[in-house]
Order: sequence, then C-alpha cells, then structure tokens
Amino acid sequence: MDNGRRSIQPWVINLTGRRGRDEKPLYEAIIDAQKLAFAPLAFHATLALRDLGILAKLADARAEGLTAEQVAELTKVPIYGVKVLLESGVVSDLIALEDGRYYLRQLGLLVLRDAMTRVNMDFAADVCYRGMAHLRETVTTGKPMGLQEFGSWNTIYEGLTQLPPHVQRSWLAFDHYYSDHMFPNALPLVFADAPKRLLDVGANTGKFALTCLEHNPQVHVSLLDFAGQLELARKAIAAKGHEARASFHPIDFLNPALEFPGNQDVIWMSQFLDCFSEDEIVSILERARRALAPHGRIYIVETYWDHQEHAAARFVLTMTSLYFASLANGNSKMYLSEDMRGCVQRAGLKIEREMERFSPSHTMFVCRAG
Repeated sequence: MDNGRRSIQPWVINLTGRRGRDEKPLYEAIIDAQKLAFAPLAFHATLALRDLGILAKLADARAEGLTAEQVAELTKVPIYGVKVLLESGVVSDLIALEDGRYYLRQLGLLVLRDAMTRVNMDFAADVCYRGMAHLRETVTTGKPMGLQEFGSWNTIYEGLTQLPPHVQRSWLAFDHYYSDHMFPNALPLVFADAPKRLLDVGANTGKFALTCLEHNPQVHVSLLDFAGQLELARKAIAAKGHEARASFHPIDFLNPALEFPGNQDVIWMSQFLDCFSEDEIVSILERARRALAPHGRIYIVETYWDHQEHAAARFVLTMTSLYFASLANGNSKMYLSEDMRGCVQRAGLKIEREMERFSPSHTMFVCRAG
C-alpha cells in the first residue's frame, strides 16, 4: 500500500486551494473509489441477497441474528454461496457480523422493504444494466447504443410493448412510481375551469387519462402516443366502461409534420418532455400551442433535478439521465428547470403559473399561448 500512497499524494497536493474541492479525508475517498470500482459486483450481490431471501430471513431474526449455517438451512442456499453473499453484505454495510452471527442493518432493511429502493434496483437491473455498458459509445454518437441489447428500434418507446415481460414490468413500475402519486394533487388544478376536452400527450398505458375520465363524467380525453402503448390504454379504459369518452391517436412525436388533435381546453404532459432533446421539445410544444382552444392551457409536469429538496432525489434523477442517454433515445435527460423555461419561451408560450414541488418532487408549469 505504500506505493499507492505515494501515487495518490501528489494529486492531493495539487488540489490544495482549488475552488470546490472537498474536505473528505483521503482514507475515506480511497474507500469510496473502491466502492465505485466494484459497484457492479456489489449491486448484483445485493440483488442476490434480496432475491434469494437472505435479507428477509435476517429481518425475521433481526434481534438475535443468524449464523451462516442457519441462513443456509432457512434459505436452502448452499453454505458456500451464503458465506460469499453475507460477507459481501458486511463490507457493503447491509449486514453486521458480531460474534459469528449476522444481523440486518438499516441499509439492508431499506433494500428489502423500501418501495423506492426496490423499484430503482429492479429498473437498474432489468432495464439499464446491460445497455449501460454502451454509454461511452452513446455520448460520443448521440445515439442510444445500449438499446441494441433489446432490439433495433430508434427509441425504447417504439419497442416498449415488445420488451421481455420482466423488463417491461420493471420499466412500467419505475414510470408509475414517480408519477401516479401526484395525480390527486393535479386533478383539482387541471379541472378548475371545467374543461370539456383534454389531450393527454404521451399517454403511455392511460393511467392519467383513466383518472380524468373517472374524476369528471363530462370530459372527453384524447390520448396521444405510439400505437402499442395506446392499445394498452384502450384496454384499460374499455375495462372501466369509459371508451365512449376517449379517442386514441397514434403518433410519432419525432415527426414535426404530425399535428395534434385541435381545440383542446387542457393539454397534459407529465414526465414526458424529458424524453426528448431541447429542439424536439420545442417542436412538440409548438404543435401543442397550435392545438389549444382560445383559452386553453398546457400543463407541463416534470421532476427537475434542481428543484429537489433531498440529495437522494437529485441523485436518482441525475442517474436517470444516463438511462435516457444509453437506452431511451440518446439525446434527452432530466432537465434543469431553466432549460425547460427556455424551451417554453422558444415555442411561443408563456408560463402563467409555476408551482415548485406541488407534489414532493414535481414542478408544474401552467402555460398559455404567448
């Protein structure tokens, strides 16, 4: 380790006096560097601890702990595999080892039971993991090179309904986890002026459209998305008996010649515009502006990473940008709020009202034609 210290020391000296340098002790930074170096291995070990039931058995015996032999007996995992995984859990702070017994720590309990952690881990494992190996190609070409792991589509949205079932489930669970909880906050705002016609742009599986149809028995909802997603939405809406008040419009959003259904009182875009580059966003917003009724409004809901109260949220959103790059489309990201304001202005719209964190992580821009 002496050689390691000699190679690191000049780097530390060179940092002295630089703006923005951190004050973390060198030994802590060394540990963090090794955690990054082995992060893929630790990630899969954590998944195995969770999915093989090891964390669950430790949770059941959190007070008294378990020996490795007891874990092996309870989970039916061979003792060798149990020891390898338990020891990886110890150095990853998921598990504590005291006097030959293993105990679940708080981090391990979060991996086991926290809904956000589970959704994020499944999304990273099933949707992102293999494709992220192509990130360097992506950022140098502007194309989602990781998408080739699943198919030959231009964007993941074209092939969403053709993804392997477990991948599709994890993608949808991730998407819905970060959107569905804000619907109750949004509905009173969207329906304050009793709109008769609402356009759901990027309707996906139709969850928000169905919520609107059940909230207001007079509104007609038009759904705009790729044909595959619209078929899922059609089935969900028909199952609830609301198909007569819904219309479905397949579209390729990247074709600027394709206009939106017109005379809309409300145009809803929730966690949709972050799926496009800034120029594409402007094109979409211009078409939305032309589709507005004279007094209509556009509701843009996004999770801007600079509008987050908690460091965990900023981290998740910024990492999600890497998914957009390598797998979704190669040119979009989780935006700064100022970047979106610029797109709105370029599209000939003005922000009539801005509500930061109208739900714990979402910001709403209420826009009208400028």
